[in-house]
Amino acid sequence: MAEGTDDRALPATEELALARRALDAGELAHAADHVAAALARAPTLPEVHETLARLAAASGDGGIGLFPLQHHTFVGAVVARAHLLAAAGHPAEGLDLLVAATAHAPGADWAGVPWVTSPELAERLGPEQAARVLMQVCAAIPDPVPPSNRAALSPYLTLARNAITVHPEHALLLGTASALARRVDEVPLAVHWAGRGVRATPSKMGEVWLGYALRSAGRTREALAALRRAVEHDPDDLAVYADIAGTLADNGRLEEALSWIERALARNPSFDCAVHTAHRLRFQRDGAVRHLVALADFIRDHPDDSHEHGDLAECCRGRPWLGQLTPAAPAPAAGAIPGPPGTGHLDRSERGALLPAPPPPSAEAARRLRELAHPAWPHPPAAYDAAVGLATLDLADLLGLLAHPPETPQTALGRVLAGQDPALWLRCVQVWTCLGLLHHRTDEPWAESTRRRVLVELSREVPEVAEAALFALVTAAWVDPAVRPDVAALVSERLATVAEAARRHPVPNAVSLAHLALATPDLDPATIALARTLAGVTAGQRRGTLRALLRRLLPPWRRRSPGMP
Repeated sequence: MAEGTDDRALPATEELALARRALDAGELAHAADHVAAALARAPTLPEVHETLARLAAASGDGGIGLFPLQHHTFVGAVVARAHLLAAAGHPAEGLDLLVAATAHAPGADWAGVPWVTSPELAERLGPEQAARVLMQVCAAIPDPVPPSNRAALSPYLTLARNAITVHPEHALLLGTASALARRVDEVPLAVHWAGRGVRATPSKMGEVWLGYALRSAGRTREALAALRRAVEHDPDDLAVYADIAGTLADNGRLEEALSWIERALARNPSFDCAVHTAHRLRFQRDGAVRHLVALADFIRDHPDDSHEHGDLAECCRGRPWLGQLTPAAPAPAAGAIPGPPGTGHLDRSERGALLPAPPPPSAEAARRLRELAHPAWPHPPAAYDAAVGLATLDLADLLGLLAHPPETPQTALGRVLAGQDPALWLRCVQVWTCLGLLHHRTDEPWAESTRRRVLVELSREVPEVAEAALFALVTAAWVDPAVRPDVAALVSERLATVAEAARRHPVPNAVSLAHLALATPDLDPATIALARTLAGVTAGQRRGTLRALLRRLLPPWRRRSPGMP
């Protein structure tokens, strides 16, 4: 579905004036374009629907043919076709199109028209069709729906009420209506409808809908009882096991949660919901990064999972280097950045003089970096994927970005960083540029590659960029198991050097490097123990300022339930 709008879009009133002029001239296709544009801007404006009715009357097929469905159809045309189908006696087909528009733009009131909210529609649809529409709506919207988008979904909730009035004991209808009500924060109504559905016809899905509604209402004990009854109905639905485990874990009952997820894995070791939940709970139990690396490997090896999961992002969120960078430590005396291959590298101890810095990056390189750089990411593989936007930059541009960081962008992020912690922007530039280096000449074998050599050189020779370069190397280990022994050795070597120095004098970045080591795949137990010691109890305090900044920039994140709506 295409947007079909831009900054030059006309107001709905002007589009209607043009539509009427085209109608008067008999130019029906031209009029249809303007009506569709007006609908996209004001989907419930009565004058728009009056003009659409005039257009339908002037057309031989009720106007439906003027709004064909193509590979990329403008959303206004989809909505116009939906209204005309309903007027022609095909409301179910019209509802399908309105739901598609809702999926495309959930905040627009596409369904806020009389024919959708009329009690007559519920009678014409029948309970099965009404339930199907409600399931489609649930699949098209987030769970939960943001408060700003809930009003646009109220017509569908009215449809649910009307349908239940006509069919008060239809279990499937009651369950799907409960799922919609829960998503729009009508939790008591969701509990009521789901309970009626289970009483009318006990079933696995009925108990799942009831369990979800009770969980949203904070009635955890009753929610778990409902989900356990769902398992009794269908012991092979392992998604419900994952739901039970997640609910138990969220309420501090981690060992019980793990026992449920182990039961699911015993039935099917590769079931995606169980695998995701298991690794999340194991990480929650002991904090070992190996569980998250195993989950990332599973995600990479199983790209066709049944649905989206957020467990890896949930575990990494807010954690140093796993989901965000750490604040910069006080820097030593400034040095130069290594030049392109063949020009030598920085060597403070032997040369005495610093190499000249690379030339400034191109404007295009700076633009891409400003669009990409951010102090947080979902998890290391996601950061790697995002950095592909820098893949086509040459090495001189990438090193130029490190030597001549672009100015803070004129965005919400840029304004916050400029006002609160300008040094954090420089750290963002370093981290994302080094991630960009991971995409440089990926056809070269890792051991002899330019990307590895430059990143290792940066991590050893340029203190200002060392952590960013090491993080890029650690990220490479997350996405490519073959490089893990090499990267683990590099990180172990660096941490041992820092630990030895810390015995003689304070090392400002020791805590940050320790957290970076704890994010490294396949690190040996001795180095993990050393990193935990260096990280100490001050880590949470060091992250406090950055956490406050990120709360201002990032929306609240909530784990999606692995089960059905």
